[in-house]
Order: sequence, then structure tokens, then C-alpha cells
Amino acid sequence: MGHKETITKTVKSGITFGSALAMVISYVNWHSVGWAIFHGLLSWVYVIYYFIRY
Repeated sequence: MGHKETITKTVKSGITFGSALAMVISYVNWHSVGWAIFHGLLSWVYVIYYFIRY
């Protein structure tokens, strides 16, 4: 397994984790599946925004 593959896997799992985290934060706040999916797509952008805002 090359160095590039490791980076790719880390980035993909990071994006997945970011999406999951964003969806959980969103659902807890807004109690809406629609918003959770939307914020899940934004992923880390929403997570960072949430921590700056609150």
C-alpha cells in the first residue's frame, strides 16, 4: 500500500466522519431529517461553522 493510498483513505474516512458529525449536530439542533441531509452534504463546512457560531 502506497503513501498516496493512505492519504486517499484518510481523506475519505475524514469526509465520511465529517458528514456523520454534521448530520448528528444538525438533527439534534433542528430535529429535521431534511436539514440533516443538507448539512451532511456540506460536511466539515457545517461542523466548523457550528463551532464558530456556538
